[in-house]
Amino acid sequence: MSSVWLPCGDYHQDYAEDQGWWQTRFIKGKMILLLLAVFVGIPLFAGEYWMSVGTMVGYTAMGALGVQLLIGYSGLLTLGHAAFIAVGAYTSTMLILQFPWPQSLLDSGLAYPISIVVAGIVAGLWSVLFGLPSVKVKGFYLILTTMAAQFITVDFILTQYISQIGGRGQAFSLPPGTIKIGPWVVDNERSVYYLMAILLTLMVIVLANLLRSKPGRAWVAIRDNDIAAETLGINIVWYKLLAFFVAGFMAGIAGAFWVCNTAALSPEHFQWFLSLWLVGVILIGGVGSIQGAIFGSIFMVVVMELLQMVALPVAEYFPSILMDFAYIKDMAFGLAICAFLIYEPNGLAYRWWQAKNYFNLWPFSY
Repeated sequence: MSSVWLPCGDYHQDYAEDQGWWQTRFIKGKMILLLLAVFVGIPLFAGEYWMSVGTMVGYTAMGALGVQLLIGYSGLLTLGHAAFIAVGAYTSTMLILQFPWPQSLLDSGLAYPISIVVAGIVAGLWSVLFGLPSVKVKGFYLILTTMAAQFITVDFILTQYISQIGGRGQAFSLPPGTIKIGPWVVDNERSVYYLMAILLTLMVIVLANLLRSKPGRAWVAIRDNDIAAETLGINIVWYKLLAFFVAGFMAGIAGAFWVCNTAALSPEHFQWFLSLWLVGVILIGGVGSIQGAIFGSIFMVVVMELLQMVALPVAEYFPSILMDFAYIKDMAFGLAICAFLIYEPNGLAYRWWQAKNYFNLWPFSY
């Protein structure tokens, strides 16, 4: 059943209308305005600083979408998603730096786009490997297996072996002008923002379409009751592993994007706290909602930026606050999760849903 409440007198006639993208002209207008704001308004009127904040929101949302698919839609708990983002980032970087690309592909700007797709596939397969225990275990035990992915991938393989390739030590950096898509060179804040907006939009479209198709219905059935789902004929092993592959693929895309937003790639970018952070994002934004992943990302990134703005003038009187700012951010993260779990456990997406329905049914919103 659709989650959109239609104005009085409007009814869905069939399943296609019930699951349609544009269920009313008002919704279509809102989505067009949103796209104009993202692709035209922010690049035109926001400065480079706020565009970088928007880029961080998009990067966080790209990572959180995979966590949302696993936890929110499939009921598969994970605390190791940063490992799959790291696999995507390192796969893309190593392909660009080490693979003997034909000169024609380099000249035509196809090396980086191909590396993004390969990074997604490799991260997806790596995610399936650590999703195999989900066939036998769930809940707390599945959390431990996904945490193993974090420690094995980032702390052992990437730090001890991959980072040492070529004697580079702990960080890889791509030469300027290396990251380009066709004739488009991604080399400044605006181009990075546009790349983020394009990738995030595509990922939202793909995930939304998956969720309203057969795999999406199977994931939700498994989340609600896996035994009942298997009784109904759903191959729960296949769909659980498919969920891990799709979530890992999205993480790999996010990691490949991160390569163009950082001067040097290091395992420190993908510590276990990032996995915990992504789970916090969907808790605050709303579990089981694509909008929740985006709302949670906006909330967490913007709140941390505002905290930093407050800390800078205060540091004139208390210089130690800058030294302790990382701990202050951790404290704010924990307090935000506690506050939402106590006062709004359904997250920001539920509040957005209530506000939309109030205006959709206005003036008879009772």
